[in-house]
Amino acid sequence: MLCQRQQLILLGVLLAAGLSTADEVHNIEELTGRRFHKARFSTDVATDKYTPPEEKDPQFWYDLAHEEIAKRLQLPQPDAKRAKNVILFLGDGMSLTTVAAARILKGQRQGKTGEESSLSFEQFPYTGLSRTYCSNAQVPDSACTATAYLCGVKTNIIEIGVSAAVNFNNCTESQTPENRLTSIAEWAQNAGKSTGIVTTTTLTHASPSGAYAKTANRNWECDTDVASYGVDPSECVDMATQLITQVPGKNFDIMFGGGMGKFLPKSIQDSHGNPGERSDGVNLLASWQARHEGGVLVTNRKQLLSVNVSAVSSIIGLFQSSLMKFHLEADESYQPTLSELTEVTIKKLSQNKNGYFAFIEGGLIDYGNHYTKAGYALDEALEFEKAIQLARDMTDIEDTLIVVTSDHAHTLSIAGYPGRGTPILGLNQHDTDINGIKYSTLNYAVGPKNYLDEKGQRIDLTDQIGGNDFVYPGYITKDQGTHSGDDVGIFASGPQSHLFTGMMQQSTIPHLMAYAACIGDGPQLCDAK
Repeated sequence: MLCQRQQLILLGVLLAAGLSTADEVHNIEELTGRRFHKARFSTDVATDKYTPPEEKDPQFWYDLAHEEIAKRLQLPQPDAKRAKNVILFLGDGMSLTTVAAARILKGQRQGKTGEESSLSFEQFPYTGLSRTYCSNAQVPDSACTATAYLCGVKTNIIEIGVSAAVNFNNCTESQTPENRLTSIAEWAQNAGKSTGIVTTTTLTHASPSGAYAKTANRNWECDTDVASYGVDPSECVDMATQLITQVPGKNFDIMFGGGMGKFLPKSIQDSHGNPGERSDGVNLLASWQARHEGGVLVTNRKQLLSVNVSAVSSIIGLFQSSLMKFHLEADESYQPTLSELTEVTIKKLSQNKNGYFAFIEGGLIDYGNHYTKAGYALDEALEFEKAIQLARDMTDIEDTLIVVTSDHAHTLSIAGYPGRGTPILGLNQHDTDINGIKYSTLNYAVGPKNYLDEKGQRIDLTDQIGGNDFVYPGYITKDQGTHSGDDVGIFASGPQSHLFTGMMQQSTIPHLMAYAACIGDGPQLCDAK
């Protein structure tokens, strides 16, 4: 492992070359709270972010989840059915404001005023709220939250599948057995169920990785990434390799998303015309095909929809080199929609008589909000709700539990007393600021554009606003929007859905799903019968 001085020299080389060592909208320095003059890749604790000592033990979160389950079981139980199948839909960055604005946009696209409309999952019979903070973060990222809602334990920001005893970028601590967690996907596999992950980001992005990865740095997506953070890839296995070669990833029946480059060496051009990203020369997709006789790789919509799910053992779909494209920008003949990915997933996983667990993410809602392009964020939310409606229509409410939630919120707001039917993507026609200038109904607390003139006064946006790619105003100027610490919604339908009500820790969610499906080592519905 490189020493601190070598790490800093390496960083300088990367910056001088104009290369980024972090996800374009998830800056490591920002997430850790480290100042620039600190060793950015040091394994020392990020002194600006405190972790309560008791929360470093996973048992703390297991006990808390079991207490929250017990409290719910003391109430009248309207449903005694077990969930054969569980589908977790995750709207990344889907704050409650995003839900409300998407609902209005849906109605307005239908020629209505909009406010009276409903998204598919808003019609589910049970709703609750999830507390999204992580062990050392008041406002979380998608890594520590994925660990919460998929592994049932809260951890430090940027980390996935390991406890809060692990410090950022510390390979050794992440490999200590007592610090490594298991996910509900693994619990389902141990019960003989089929499993799958679906995302519109990449298969090695933070959210889907919560189902399989164990890492001290969410950006260790391939070996090249690990080395860029001053860590030896031969000592710390990258996330793409974990997905293909380790439990539970190697046992997934379905893997759909973007990010093909993380699985291929630089010497190979991927199906989308771009070189791979791996430096170790390993072709992980060839490894996967060698391990899965009867498995099939698909890379575009035509190939996906041509698959006979009854004739294949498993499917991996990689539909872009990196992130999948926004629905509004995608070539619909080339890139499948989230609904199409969902349909194939359910058809394949449903073949298992023991049932299945599926994780399905609308991941680009988050990116739209980071870019403060509300039009993109809301359109992605509408694509997300279409997939949920399809899933509910395709499955039996008597044996399939569907849970919809978000990992974290964003700073989007709806403000200013606009009248009914005011275009949600436009200006508030019923109010002005103190200078008589109309302002947008949607705004972000943090974002790249303030729209101020040379005197610091707001400018008239009448001729600019309205397009789907419009960058909405932000109050605090940064190069991108940030997450927020709001609670997020939980919406549930199917067996034991009544348990997903009230306020709960985000880390309780997988324990409730496991209870309903009688899987895992915690409390189970089957034990109570």
